[in-house]
Amino acid sequence: MDKSWMHADRRSRAFELGVEELIQFALESGYNVNKLCCPCMNCEHSKSLKAGVVKDHLVEFGIDKTYTNWIWHGENVSNVSVPKEHSETVEQNPIGIGQNDYSMGGSDNEEFSEDSDEFLRFVEDGDKPLYLGCTHFTKLNGLVKTYNLKEKHGLSDACYSDMLILIIGMLLPEGNEVPGSFYDAKKTLCSLGMEYENIHACPNDCILYRDSNVDATTCPTCGPSRWKLGKNEIEKVGVPRKVLWYFPPIPRFRKMFQSVSTAKSLTWHADEQLNDGKMRHPVDSPTWKLVDDQWPAFGIEPRNLRLALSSNGFNPHSSLSSRYSCWPVILVSYNLPPWLCMKRKYMMLTLLISGPKQPGNDIDVYLQPLIDDLKTLWDGVQGVYDSYRKDYFTLKVVLF
Repeated sequence: MDKSWMHADRRSRAFELGVEELIQFALESGYNVNKLCCPCMNCEHSKSLKAGVVKDHLVEFGIDKTYTNWIWHGENVSNVSVPKEHSETVEQNPIGIGQNDYSMGGSDNEEFSEDSDEFLRFVEDGDKPLYLGCTHFTKLNGLVKTYNLKEKHGLSDACYSDMLILIIGMLLPEGNEVPGSFYDAKKTLCSLGMEYENIHACPNDCILYRDSNVDATTCPTCGPSRWKLGKNEIEKVGVPRKVLWYFPPIPRFRKMFQSVSTAKSLTWHADEQLNDGKMRHPVDSPTWKLVDDQWPAFGIEPRNLRLALSSNGFNPHSSLSSRYSCWPVILVSYNLPPWLCMKRKYMMLTLLISGPKQPGNDIDVYLQPLIDDLKTLWDGVQGVYDSYRKDYFTLKVVLF
C-alpha cells in the first residue's frame, strides 16, 4: 500500500507547526542532532531525542503552546523572564531543614547558562499557570505551598497524595497543573537538585547499612535488629530504628557553576583579592598557600574548591522539655568572597544525623558517604560547565 500521501501530509503539518524552523534553529545554534530537547505536549521538555524523533513527536502531539522562547534550542536565556512567584522556595525539606540551608543557589535575578537544561526545564515548567486563566499561582508556586503544609503539619506521604487528588478532582478546574501524587511532586522538586538518600544506621552508631552491610538485618558489631520493634517485641520490617539523611554535594557543586554570578564569585579570590600582605580572606592564610605549594596542579586552577566542614546539634522540636538532638553536617566554600562565604544560602547541608543522642566520636561512621564523595572530588569530577567562562573543566575539591 502506497503511504507516500501520509508522509507528505505529515511534512506539511510539521511546516505549519514551525517544526522545521525550530529544529533548524537548534542545529544552527550548535546543538547535537542526536540529542535535542523535545518540546512536544507529551514529552514537555523532559527528554532529549534524535532530531527526526523530535520532529515526529511535534507533528503527532503538537508543540507546547507556552514555549515561546526557544531557550532549550539556542535562544538567549537572558530574554526569559521568571515571575516573582518563583522566588519562593520550599521552606522545609523532607526532614524539616529550611530549603535555603540545603539547596545551593543564587538570587532570583541570576542568569543561568544555556547548558543547564535541567534547571531551565524546571523553570519553564513551573511558569505554567496552576490552571487555565489563573493569574495568582503557577504550577511551582502551588506545589511549594502544598509541600510546605505537608511538612509543617507532618502529613504522611499517603495523606499528601490524597489531598492532591482532592484538589485536582474537586477544587480546581480540569486541566490543572497540580501533581497527581506525592511521587510526582517529589519528582518535580528533584529537578532543583533536592535528591537525598536515606541510609539506615545501627542505633548504637556502629555501622551504616550500606556497601557490604546493605542487606544485613542486624548489626554485625553489637547485634541489635535493624528494624524497629512494635508491640510484643515484633519487628516492623521496613521501618528502620535509625536513619541518616545524605544530600550528595556533587550535583549541587555542578549547579553552583551553572549560575553565571555564582561561577564568577567562586573565583573572586583569584581575580579581585588584593595581595598586600594583609589577611582579609582564607586565600591569605598559610593553609591556602600550603595547598598551592604541595599540590601545584590543584592550586593553578582557581575554580577548584576549598571547603570547610562544620557540625553541631540542635533540637528540631523547639521544646525545652525535649532532649532530642539532630546533628547537621555542613560544607562551606572558602572560594566565595567574605560577604558571601557565610551566607545561609551558600551553606551546604550534606548530612543530617538523627537523634535522640549526639553521635560523639562515632560521627566518623556517619561521615563515610560524604568522605567517599570528597575522595571522588579530590580525584576530579569531569564535565562541569562553567557558565561564566562558558567552558567545561574538571572540578577538584580539598577539605581544609
